[in-house]
Order: sequence, then C-alpha cells, then structure tokens
Amino acid sequence: MQLSIVICSYNRASYISDALNSLYLQTAGLNAFEAIIVDNNSTDNTAEVFSHWRGAHTNGSFTYITEKNQGASFARNTGAAAAKGQWLCFMDDDAVATPNYVENILKHIQNKPDAVGFGGRIIPKYIPAEPRWMSYYVSSLVGNFDYAPNACAFENGKYPLESNMIVKKDLYDAIGGFNTALPGVIGTLRIGGEGKELFYKILALGHTIYYDPEICVHHVVEVKKLTSEYMYRVASGIGRGEKTRTKAISNAAYLKKIIEYIFKLGASVILGIKYCLQATPAKAWPVIQFRIDALKGLLG
Repeated sequence: MQLSIVICSYNRASYISDALNSLYLQTAGLNAFEAIIVDNNSTDNTAEVFSHWRGAHTNGSFTYITEKNQGASFARNTGAAAAKGQWLCFMDDDAVATPNYVENILKHIQNKPDAVGFGGRIIPKYIPAEPRWMSYYVSSLVGNFDYAPNACAFENGKYPLESNMIVKKDLYDAIGGFNTALPGVIGTLRIGGEGKELFYKILALGHTIYYDPEICVHHVVEVKKLTSEYMYRVASGIGRGEKTRTKAISNAAYLKKIIEYIFKLGASVILGIKYCLQATPAKAWPVIQFRIDALKGLLG
C-alpha cells in the first residue's frame, strides 16, 4: 500500500459523507489508497452516518476508529499509527477532494523522488456565499490556501496546511508525528500550529517541502458560523500555538515572535486603510482584528 488518507472527524456528520464520496470516486481507483477515519469524541451521529455510508459503499479500504484524547494532533497520530501506506495524507472531514486528488498525489511522488513532504491547494466553499468582509488576508483563517500557480518548493519558511498535506510515513514516525502539546481544538480552546512545527522539523533535517496546486480539495465554510467569537478562537489559537512552539525553543525565540506579531499588527492597520481607500471598508477591520486576536493569543 502506497498511500493512506487519514480523516480526523469531530461532529461533522453533515459533511463526512461528502468527504467519503469524493474519495470513493477517485480516478485512481479504490486499490490506490486506504482511508482511515478517526472519530475524535464526536457527540453527533457521525458513527451512524459512517456505518450507513459504508453499508452502501462496500468496496475499497475504509476503516473507522476512535481516539478519546481530544485534539486533532492526537487523532492524526492515531490514524497514522493504524496506517499501512508508505505515505500519509491528511484531509479534513468537511473537505471534498477533486476527482484526480489521489492520482495527482501519486504523480507527485513519482515525479519528485526526493520528496518527503508536500501539500496542495485548498479552496473555500462558502455556504451560502463568501461574506463581503472576507479578504485574502483573513481567508487563511478559514482554510484558504493557494501558495503558487505552479508546482514548486516552499520558500521562506512556508509550509502546507494540515487539511491537505502529505508526508512520508517513516519520516513522520521518526520525528514523532504531531506534537500533542499543540493539539488543535479542544472544546472552545484552540492551540494551533501543529502542522507548522511538524514541517519545521522536516526542514531542519535539510529536506525540501513541495507545493502542488493540482493536489486540491474544496473546504466547506459555513458563513453562519463565522462569528467574531469563532474568528477570535482561530486567530488567538494561532498565537497561542506560536507561544507554545517558540517558548519550547527559547525565551529569545518567543520575544522575537512577539516583535514579529507587533510588526504584523502595524502592517494590518496600513492594509485596513488601503481597503478603505479602495472603497471596500468592510474588509478593513477584520484584517486588523485578526492580528489583534493573534497577538492576544501569543501574549496570553
């Protein structure tokens, strides 16, 4: 088995079937991969939905397991431990893979024999429509990711997002997988940055991380959930994760990150003014609020 796709799920019964259907209909065929769905303490009927779906789709390898420790890092590590593939692919439970998703992953592996980790494009699927206050700089909080128009190596410390990333299993195991001190979402608390730390460990070993826009998923974004409280949890979670990550390195690294975040806050004010001058004032404050909330998480 060359590829294992791990989907961690928490209360996404409404969308998990779409994610599974997108894998079931892959152009590469069902023998090209296995899928492992990790239920991370869902309180809805996710298990029932999967059971019903599996009963109607009996071909291929689709395994359902549970992880009681709350947090995406715990769930992803559990899925990785159960995986039989040489490569691990992580996809969200509310994402829909394009029909040639697996085919393009396997092509990338074949075309880049030196690759140990790579990621692809993530296109937000706003339901019902993209809010007018959304901008490129804020859309990263809802998973928008489009690094480059063509396949290339990541540069300047950039890296794939966790919801569409692929890494060689033996290297993943060697570096200890995701750091559970950066678990992701636990209830209303978020401590993010687990993917960043994972790829920084890989970069520190001298490897190159690649990007391929043809490896693409569509990610559901329910506009009704994009409240100020939700955006705060995500943005502050980024800062909270950076605090945990940098303090584990040194106090100097943490101080450097604080200075960087203050600089970014200043830049966001300038950007907000620019949006106002461009007659799109609705986009101004969310950009600034993002940086305020991230700084609060970093200092909290």
